[in-house]
Amino acid sequence: MCVSTVTASGVPSSRFVLFKELDSRGFIFYTNYTSRKSKELQENPRAALAFYWKAVSRQVRVIGRVEKIGREQNEEYFKSRPVGSRLGAWASPQSTVVEEGELRDRLDKVKEQFGVNGSEDADIPLPDFWGGWRVIPDEVEFWSGKPSRLHDRLRYVRLEGSSDDDPKWKIVRLAP
Repeated sequence: MCVSTVTASGVPSSRFVLFKELDSRGFIFYTNYTSRKSKELQENPRAALAFYWKAVSRQVRVIGRVEKIGREQNEEYFKSRPVGSRLGAWASPQSTVVEEGELRDRLDKVKEQFGVNGSEDADIPLPDFWGGWRVIPDEVEFWSGKPSRLHDRLRYVRLEGSSDDDPKWKIVRLAP
């Protein structure tokens, strides 16, 4: 999915991330909490998401508030990742400038730190600087492409005062 964030001074930024889960409160993805996107989410705790399926001419847009995922859920997901991805989370200072060969050197040090010699599974702990974000939707738009650009668009807008755990929605149709 594409996730868009905005700095405190209003500069937007978009990037594609792995959409991992939809739970009863929102859309979840995982990242390094020191990355650019996490810093922007901490400064301005709102995000926009976009999903696009060209083959079926569909897209979904989401706008909402963000919250960090709890440690227990972060640990559960982190342990399910391949060993290389867990090592990479420790080795990569995400969104920072690195020199040629620096990531390889950092990865070698992390492997040594956790006693990993090859691709075998290993007990690699969850870093404190890594975890998930949940986007709690305030608005969701479903778009279905139609001939002659007469696309079908439905927007769900969360009713004011509606709870995150049991949201109520107003549904409107939008012109293409």
